[in-house]
Amino acid sequence: MDFLQLQDKTILVMGVANRRSVAWAAAQVLAEAGARVIHVVRDAEVRDKNRKLFGDAPVLLCDAADAAQIAALPAAVAEHTPVLHGFLHSIAFANYSQGLQPFHGTVRADFLQAMDISCFSLAALCNALRDLFAEDASVVAMSISTTRMASESYGYMGPIKAALDSSVVFLAKSLGGRIRVNAVGAGLLKTSASAGIPGYVDSYLYAERVIPRGEALDTAEVANTIAFLLSPRASGINAQTLVVDAGMSTNYFDREIVRRVVGGADT
Repeated sequence: MDFLQLQDKTILVMGVANRRSVAWAAAQVLAEAGARVIHVVRDAEVRDKNRKLFGDAPVLLCDAADAAQIAALPAAVAEHTPVLHGFLHSIAFANYSQGLQPFHGTVRADFLQAMDISCFSLAALCNALRDLFAEDASVVAMSISTTRMASESYGYMGPIKAALDSSVVFLAKSLGGRIRVNAVGAGLLKTSASAGIPGYVDSYLYAERVIPRGEALDTAEVANTIAFLLSPRASGINAQTLVVDAGMSTNYFDREIVRRVVGGADT
């Protein structure tokens, strides 16, 4: 049974860096569901490094920080398909040029660069690709499970993801019609990108304890949600950030964790 109804649909996937990328996991689910995947990566180095992963799928180049490359992307896509039924935006970048600083010490250039690539590029790419979108196309962006928690290790990227969540709402309105725009707010994952965040490993291990099932969130679980949102089966979901955290946010005051913290403070 073709539950997702993605057979022969064409989906543009932007953001594969390696086999541990969320974008790669999503691309695999999409392909298994019968979708035709077109990849977009930052540069030739990323393409060549992952050539075995991509197989026969088309791989296009686009640096999201370069307006000229964004403008040229639709023509490159049109060489492979006249219509896009979905678009996954799974890219982010943060340059902590002076190391991790308290938020009030954020370097302006770093913040604006991260905002451009991690948030504004979603709007810029949707604007560039809009004439290729099917009338019921689905756009999905990668966000985080909460932007209301001031995690020191995540630095200024929290506010940028909050801007991304808001951009999803405004894009859903401005693109209009039956085109849907949503985000997946993923909990902590074991990816190459996350490994570069200062203090992330400790946060990941803590999350594993907080999650009620006692088991970390798997990238495949996020990928499955992405595929669902890109599918016609999610036609009633629009302008939302769908949190996928295996219940982590409900269990911060788990009795056993509290006991260990309080007990540690008494010794």
